[in-house]
Amino acid sequence: MTYTTLAQIQADLSNRKTSVKQLVSNYLSNIEENKHLNAFLEVFGNEALANAEKIDAKLSSGSAGKLAGMVIGIKDNICYANHRVGASSKILEGFNSLFSATAVERLLAEDAIIIGRLNCDEFAMGSSNENSAFGPVRNPINPELVPGGSSGGSAAAVAAGLCHATLGSDTGGSIRQPASFTGTVGLKPTYGRISRHGLIAYGSSFDQIGPITNSVEDAALLLEVMAGPDEFDSTASQQPVEKYSELLNWHKPVKIAYLKDCLESPGLDNEIRTHFEQLIAKLKTLGHVVEPVDFSELKYLVPTYYVLTTAEASSNLSRYDGMRFGHRSEKGQGVEGTIIKSRSEGFGKEVKRRIMLGTFVLSAGYYDAYYSKGQKMRQIIKKKTADYLSGFDFILTPTTPGVAFPLGGKSGDPIKMYLEDIFTVQANITGMPAISIPLAKNSLGLPFGTQLMANINEDAKLLAFAKYLSDSLLVN
Repeated sequence: MTYTTLAQIQADLSNRKTSVKQLVSNYLSNIEENKHLNAFLEVFGNEALANAEKIDAKLSSGSAGKLAGMVIGIKDNICYANHRVGASSKILEGFNSLFSATAVERLLAEDAIIIGRLNCDEFAMGSSNENSAFGPVRNPINPELVPGGSSGGSAAAVAAGLCHATLGSDTGGSIRQPASFTGTVGLKPTYGRISRHGLIAYGSSFDQIGPITNSVEDAALLLEVMAGPDEFDSTASQQPVEKYSELLNWHKPVKIAYLKDCLESPGLDNEIRTHFEQLIAKLKTLGHVVEPVDFSELKYLVPTYYVLTTAEASSNLSRYDGMRFGHRSEKGQGVEGTIIKSRSEGFGKEVKRRIMLGTFVLSAGYYDAYYSKGQKMRQIIKKKTADYLSGFDFILTPTTPGVAFPLGGKSGDPIKMYLEDIFTVQANITGMPAISIPLAKNSLGLPFGTQLMANINEDAKLLAFAKYLSDSLLVN
């Protein structure tokens, strides 16, 4: 049986129609049958089966946690103690994590089972999952297509039934964009809602851990478990954690803004545009107020994002020097020579490109022209978005300008690839929560997501309305 929610799994566990060990065994078989997707870099098979037996015993004694029965895969930039983590890069070859990410610890405390680590774009830099040092991930809907990135392995694993849910990270759309391409639910919470402790950093003021699931209910439950203050992360939100999974009922009309500039964007696929117009009309017939707003800053979103994130990446990735851990070149001579050779050999082409871009925008003579202006533009975008959300409940956009594209289709043109993030980066620039939900497919049967964004710390409200949309407006 294919389960959409953890509640369905737990009902069958309660009725003894299945066991956690049987669930894990089934997922392991699916992983073996779908090796061609290249979603998993490593599978913790024996360990997962042993943990499943322990959780079955806990279920029998009535002492199991709220995630008992949930089998989860984690993106290869999230630390799990005594397991390898590498951000899908050769630079971290052979590195074992000494500790677990706070998000992982909280999942394990509620009896989730981690079944393996998932392929991703190297250091979470990419929109197609073709930048991994271990080869591209393939979309389970059509293996000749990309699954999106950077959390492509995470999205593909959920869509293909290789595990029940996954963790990804979202710096500019890296959870929501692959969710759109694979027909899954992808949640980027409010910045700091889930601790970043144990997440390998790309852009520290943008990065956010979040879940990819088959249902809004499970996304809400996973956020509820992982969220909260953390002494190891000073940027983690101090706001009380709401019972997101219990606040999913929605019965009142809302005011929704949609960005007119998104709908009029020449890069937007015509079928997605048509569906979006139909969605607006349906929402109006259901009694909601849906109005266009001008967002002329749309053309500045991607440049602002890449100026700032590459600058942060240049700083964050300086620690990978081949001297302390990970890959060390055998060709290097002396300290400086070893560092240069190790980084040249260990980093892939896209990571090198972004490090160089970031170093450039931070360099003397260019800091004010690029980085400083990027920070000013970020504040303008944050203020304008907050102003709209003071008068509207949500901002509605397509998640992506198109559907999943062929492997190699855009890898030769970095600008085309970067523009895949045009609708998703706004949530990361502003720190606001956003979710992609699969409401439709195009004429070829390829899914595409609808994105909802809410104000800071309105994650509960966002999830409740997302579930309402999923229940009311699913169109195939």
